[in-house]
Amino acid sequence: MNTKTGSLLASMMFFEYFIWGAWYVTMGTYMGEHLQATGVEIGAAYSALAIATMISPFFVGMIADRFFAAQKIMGVLHLIGGALLFLATQITDSSTFYWVILGYSLLYMPTIALSNSVAFSQMTDPGKQFPWIRVFGTLGWIVAGVLIGQLGIEKTASTFHMAAAVSVGLGLLSFVLPNTPPNGADGSASKALGTEAFVLFKERPYLIFFIAAILVCIPLSFYYGFANPFLNELNFENAASKMTLGQVSEAVFILAIPFLFNRIGVKNMILLGMAAWILRYVFFAYGDTGNNTWMLYAGIILHGICYDFFFVTGYMYTEKKAGAKIKNAAQGLFTFATYGVGMFIGTWFSGYIVDTYKTGETHNWLNIWYVPAYIAMGVLVYFILFFKEKKTA
Repeated sequence: MNTKTGSLLASMMFFEYFIWGAWYVTMGTYMGEHLQATGVEIGAAYSALAIATMISPFFVGMIADRFFAAQKIMGVLHLIGGALLFLATQITDSSTFYWVILGYSLLYMPTIALSNSVAFSQMTDPGKQFPWIRVFGTLGWIVAGVLIGQLGIEKTASTFHMAAAVSVGLGLLSFVLPNTPPNGADGSASKALGTEAFVLFKERPYLIFFIAAILVCIPLSFYYGFANPFLNELNFENAASKMTLGQVSEAVFILAIPFLFNRIGVKNMILLGMAAWILRYVFFAYGDTGNNTWMLYAGIILHGICYDFFFVTGYMYTEKKAGAKIKNAAQGLFTFATYGVGMFIGTWFSGYIVDTYKTGETHNWLNIWYVPAYIAMGVLVYFILFFKEKKTA
């Protein structure tokens, strides 16, 4: 892979995740400020991405992979997506806003897989080259958050305008990316869903893990949907910028995973991730902008352990269990179940809980954060009791 190609792919990843980070983190705050949205309505808007996650494998597997060059269809999706992001800011009621965000999510989520396809098609050694390209995506998310905080636009429609402008830019850039023609893959619905990987459920340890992965998405939904509104309600200055410490933490801790995975085992890795979820929400429950500000920072920084030690480890464990023949199907099924089914349940449930503990114009965040902490604790106990992986040499 030459320098020009590497630069194009790095730019693609940077803008791909810049867009997501620009509107997604602060959407709950925007909806509360401008649409007077309830917690359930905010949760519903976040569930749009979960719905799109469940549908996008069918689009990519049954249509894009068979008939269109990946970079061209990605360009079209981003151009239309930019228009929908701008349209979202012209909406004045939560119900219509939901449908616009759902429409946008259905366009955006396939571009994740498409951008990966474009990148992998140009690599001679994906194992070594892809992480160095993908890290620009994390950098893009961080830059988006820092810009939002520094520009003071966290509660305004400008976050969507910024994401829309970059989406149009990436749409245009996509047409000059390296050509990635359709691969003529099997376009059946079962193939797109990854049903080949159902064979993994015959192994009890993987089934126990798979159920835990879906359940732990419920506490994850509380963070994605309501951490930013919570921090803004506490008047935590430049919350969006400071929340990027979670992505910095994610980038740092991911480096520790290859070292720890074979040394302490998958069970201990996942248990550490679950324990971090509990600790994070305890910190949020008791954190404030006075003497306990450090707890807010700690809750954000723990994102690296929460996410990497469970989900990244989970992807590695899934690949290890699946083997070469069904690894793609297994990864697709794991994503469908977690970021699709699990997040769909979690986003609606978290919105209901936030509404339950609303008091006037504010919320009883102590009781709100107890809920995901207890759920994470329940999943932790379930995992300790039932996950029994045989040791191999």
